[in-house]
Amino acid sequence: MAETRPAILVVDDVPDNLALARALLRQRYDVRTATSGDKALEMASAEPPDLILLDVMMPGLDGYETCVRLKADERLRQIPVIFLTARAEIEDEERGFSLGAVDYVTKPLNPSLLLARVNTHLKLKQAQALLQERNGFLEAEIARRVQEITLLQEVAITAMASLAETRDRETGGHIQRTVNYVRILGDHLRQRGIYSDVLTSEAICLMAKSAPLHDIGKMGIPDMILWKPAKLTPEEFALVQRHPLIGKRAIEGAERLLGTSESFLRYAKEMAYSHHERWNGTGYPEKLAGEQIPVAARLMALADVYDAIISRRVYKDPIPHAAAVGIIREESGQQFDPTVVQAFLELADRFREISEAFRDEPPGS
Repeated sequence: MAETRPAILVVDDVPDNLALARALLRQRYDVRTATSGDKALEMASAEPPDLILLDVMMPGLDGYETCVRLKADERLRQIPVIFLTARAEIEDEERGFSLGAVDYVTKPLNPSLLLARVNTHLKLKQAQALLQERNGFLEAEIARRVQEITLLQEVAITAMASLAETRDRETGGHIQRTVNYVRILGDHLRQRGIYSDVLTSEAICLMAKSAPLHDIGKMGIPDMILWKPAKLTPEEFALVQRHPLIGKRAIEGAERLLGTSESFLRYAKEMAYSHHERWNGTGYPEKLAGEQIPVAARLMALADVYDAIISRRVYKDPIPHAAAVGIIREESGQQFDPTVVQAFLELADRFREISEAFRDEPPGS
């Protein structure tokens, strides 16, 4: 099968010039000719050439305007344009290059020079096409790998969260509710430019995915304490207070298996370890205060407490949404970051909708 030759469109209103160009080029290229700018645009649109030799001085649509229209067409703008002209002033060349031409060849045409210029720019075009093809392949491969890594992250988080959920059978909807609470809080703050150094769209997505792991440390707490239908003794509560450290160590263990201490689990680790810290420094396990508490943990703290308030537990009945909002408001600056509380108050109706959408089924239903 014969190799397809590059197509050259020669545009000139003088037939002798077209004949000369055809004679110089036809041994190597498929030569097409047009005697006006309008005809050149029509031919290029119908069957785009690999390169255009374009006369500048033509009646009607001159070479400059023809070039402008070629570059305005998405399908044609990548075609290299070489201007042909008897005018050799610097200003003319500058204008041609500014309009997108790749070269300027003066008349009368020098056969060796014309062939060399055409060959050079066709090779450049082929190289650019190859580079674009490879870039397209690389972009597709990167997108595939990112999707694959994201899926693996979600599988890992889901598997760990499902394991933790088996220890808390009374709150089947807790995971879905807290995921959504964290997401809308983060999005609300980001849209207002608050904590913008942390709350990027990617970070919020990862925080929401990680929210189910905030209580993974409860895997290390005995069932008789987790499900005790009465107030815990001081000794029992002290044991419960170990679950943030247990959770942090479990996630650190997973990171070691990944061979890194800074992985996609970083927000899960912050939430697991610090979601019981209080803004006023009276929380646990580190008694962190204010800005010392990671942003992810501040979001998780409010989401977790709101959900605990409105949910039924073995030791209490659910409290209505309106009362929960009042409790959260009163704890602004005490238990919770005031900025996060303000975001919650502005989103209170959304919180209620989420709590209703993922309501726990009554026992035996």
